Amino acid sequence: MTASLDVASQETRRRLAVKSAVQALGMLPVLVLIAILFQLLSGWAESGSLADAWSAGRFMSWQNISIVAQQAAINTVLAAGMTFVILTGGIDLSVGSILAAAAMAAVIASKLPGWGWIGVPVAILAGLALGLLNGALVAFANLPPFIVTLGSLTAVRGFARLLGEDKTVFNPQLPFAFIGNGSVLGVPWLVVIAFAVVLVSWLVLRRTVLGVHIYAVGGNPDAARLSGVKVWGVLLFVYGASGALAGLGGAMSAARLYAANGLQLGQSYELDAIAAVILGGTSFVGGIGSIWGTLIGALIIAVLSNGLILVGVSDIWQFIIKGFVIIGAVALDRYRLKGSVRT
Repeated sequence: MTASLDVASQETRRRLAVKSAVQALGMLPVLVLIAILFQLLSGWAESGSLADAWSAGRFMSWQNISIVAQQAAINTVLAAGMTFVILTGGIDLSVGSILAAAAMAAVIASKLPGWGWIGVPVAILAGLALGLLNGALVAFANLPPFIVTLGSLTAVRGFARLLGEDKTVFNPQLPFAFIGNGSVLGVPWLVVIAFAVVLVSWLVLRRTVLGVHIYAVGGNPDAARLSGVKVWGVLLFVYGASGALAGLGGAMSAARLYAANGLQLGQSYELDAIAAVILGGTSFVGGIGSIWGTLIGALIIAVLSNGLILVGVSDIWQFIIKGFVIIGAVALDRYRLKGSVRT
């Protein structure tokens, strides 16, 4: 009898260990498999032979990996802010429009004689202000986050177009262009900034009381309120952080392009950010997720975009495939929650 109990206990511990390992790895194995697949497919397209595909593949070249990392950088910054919001059970559909408005403000400010460097803080502050406005409407007016940020998506896009008089604004002498086109010790500044944002976000979520409160609000806002958490303050923070990081993304975009456009810049960026967050394991219902998972999700989105171009998939099919990825991400979220109990 005792031997049977010991065997059952060992089997239970083994299953828990496997489950913990799977949760810790998250979507990392999927990222690796997709990268291997594109390396083979890109080589196959070049050599015509599956046997020589790996050595002929271009996907895993250092140059292409650097391109993928840069492509993922801005989405990673936006997705980090989106992670804060979704952890509370909310959503921010306005980040693409905020990015466009902030980029426009950054380029316009960069033209001030002797004050061109101020474009970056102007972009971040503009994003922060717009994010706090979203947060105030959610926290104090008790409006649904989906409706608030859907309205902001349209209104802020119009504001961005007004700022630039509905034209593309250029500055070939952009003082902070090094952010988008330079590197430090061979690592692009865009990648350095994105990693710094992820690291700071992790510290906030896992090493501060505020992080505990964010998870608590996402898990059960009423219980969090009764336990003394200032839910309104948490909501202001997460939407403000999302806006500020979208503003930073706007400065990064402007630095890369030397320009900003209120109509086209940032279009559909909110969808990529949401897909990255959900792919990374953060649940739409709130209270579950991690920033490192979001980083993996953003890399998956970038790898998909880059790999599909390398193997010659048309942009039409790229939209279709990315759309199915977003649907799959939501389905994966529902599967992860199946049978689980929220606390």
